[in-house]
Amino acid sequence: MRIALDAMGGDHAPASEVEGAALAVREYGVEIILIGDETLVREEMRRQGVQGLSGLSVHHASQRVEMHEQPSQVVRRKRDSSIWVGTELVKKGDAVGIVSAGNTGATVVTAFFLLGVLKGVERPAIATLIPTLTGHTIVLDVGATVDCDAHHLTQFALMGHEYAQHVLNKAHPTIGLLSIGEEDTKGNEVTKETFKRLKESPLNFVGNVEGRDIFTGAADVVVCDGFMGNVALKIIEGVSTALKKMLIKEIAAESMLSRFGYALLKPAFGRFRRRLDYAEIGGAALLGVNGICIISHGRSSGRAIKNAIRVAKEIHDGRVNEHIQRDIEESVALLGEKPKDADR
Repeated sequence: MRIALDAMGGDHAPASEVEGAALAVREYGVEIILIGDETLVREEMRRQGVQGLSGLSVHHASQRVEMHEQPSQVVRRKRDSSIWVGTELVKKGDAVGIVSAGNTGATVVTAFFLLGVLKGVERPAIATLIPTLTGHTIVLDVGATVDCDAHHLTQFALMGHEYAQHVLNKAHPTIGLLSIGEEDTKGNEVTKETFKRLKESPLNFVGNVEGRDIFTGAADVVVCDGFMGNVALKIIEGVSTALKKMLIKEIAAESMLSRFGYALLKPAFGRFRRRLDYAEIGGAALLGVNGICIISHGRSSGRAIKNAIRVAKEIHDGRVNEHIQRDIEESVALLGEKPKDADR
């Protein structure tokens, strides 16, 4: 299995990408194609002592997409960028997926432009894992599609259902709809219409969930539009970082006895920190496109890149896209509605 990796995308590129690729090759037995400036990438491989590692190869791309650049610029002016070239390899079948810690908008636009969406899918959705009291919850969309109607959100629920089944191994994943109250009368008109559709579908719909319910594991999959999802994700990231800093600050300000107590509890705090660490999650899947695309945090470390590659492998092994395609084609029976492009 070959996976393309945007070696020039992240804040620490190409160091984190080379490190993560080497870890993934050793741990998962995959082949990684590092896409980027060949001179810089090979120099970093030599620095890390992995230039001869079997399973690692380099594919040259002369351009890179900066974080501040508009996604449309990739299509117009940067068709030799690492994200574009890597996605082209997926389109050609030379790689099963693309992983990037670069510009999220550019990654989404490139995947949409080159790979297209699965037949019947109206909009793609970014699905990320959030740690909860009971394990993990899939939240989608967290940024790919800002303006959604009830049809889009219903399809997101279907895609999240398949992700939960075939990656998280949930036999009958529960589906929740993010809203401002648990009652079916709460929310805007789109949310109310989506509630009605999901309630009538054979999906395991548990109703509306509020933001506070995400961490309790009230649903295996939480559905929302990309605007609300992205805001929620950034709040979660901010709270996680602030909690860790506040805890360290309070311990440092207390007595020697408190510090001794912290030393005893340090293993537990370490496990807690790892559960909240985005590096453990690795990356978010762009579901609905005709290929595998994993979007990682810009600050991704080598460990985060390795775990993002793991997510790509899990989606491939679980044949998630095939299951989504099958269910979209059978959406008349599954969701009680006709795909919008069925007559095209």
